[in-house]
Amino acid sequence: MQENLRLIDLFNSSKNRSIKWKKYFPIYEKLFDKYRNKEITFVEIGVLDGGSLEIWKKYFGTKSRIIGIDNNPQCKKFENKDHEIYIGSQSDPLFWNNFYKKIGNVDIILDDGGHTNDQQIISLVESIKHINDGGLHIVEDVHSSYQKHYGNPYKYSFINFAKKTIDDINATFPNIKNFSYSLNKHIYSVEFFESIVAFKIDKNLCDQNFTIENNGFKSNNDDTTFGDNIIDFRKKFSFLYKFRFIQKVERFIIKILYKKKSKKLRSFFN
Repeated sequence: MQENLRLIDLFNSSKNRSIKWKKYFPIYEKLFDKYRNKEITFVEIGVLDGGSLEIWKKYFGTKSRIIGIDNNPQCKKFENKDHEIYIGSQSDPLFWNNFYKKIGNVDIILDDGGHTNDQQIISLVESIKHINDGGLHIVEDVHSSYQKHYGNPYKYSFINFAKKTIDDINATFPNIKNFSYSLNKHIYSVEFFESIVAFKIDKNLCDQNFTIENNGFKSNNDDTTFGDNIIDFRKKFSFLYKFRFIQKVERFIIKILYKKKSKKLRSFFN
């Protein structure tokens, strides 16, 4: 049965042309395997010759809804009973607004479109709230963020936005400053590969973290994280820790000490 073939086999047997980088296929298999033969809506940005839409339908199975998006009106000719095609610009928020009004929420978006910073970032930010929990937004060919003919390297490149999302996710931890523009109510994890970034969506996993403790034996060992000097000071002057000023002074001293210790790590950041 063709649905059970490996993705690379489906790629090689497709009657219409598709262009992919070789190393993408094991990544696809890793990310997409659990969605096979499920009732999912899969959207690929970038149609070209329609080959990949044919591949995805055979890979995900008959229960899947496959949708292609392209800004070239000629791509509409590849629409058939197995996949729909919508024409519009992925860097246009109005297009996305109308698109989701028509089709509703989706499960997976694969961005193999124009690869410019605005196209990749706008597609992500306009789509993220329309991806079902347990879904994915995957951006291909992010090597464009390092290439001059895409206007990069640049402070506002897609890859820098993706890196910022790591900090954004960690801002759900208590007392860590949040960004004024945040996606951490939708994205709970980001996975990086060569030339691919996968954003994992589940609002239920984006709640603020909190400590839990079991009823196991408690040894009352000292917390040695910050070294003997801090421990000795805390023991000798524990009565002072009721004052917030003392706590702030300690945090300042710890910050200075650890910045000094971290200087030896500089070579790892070159």
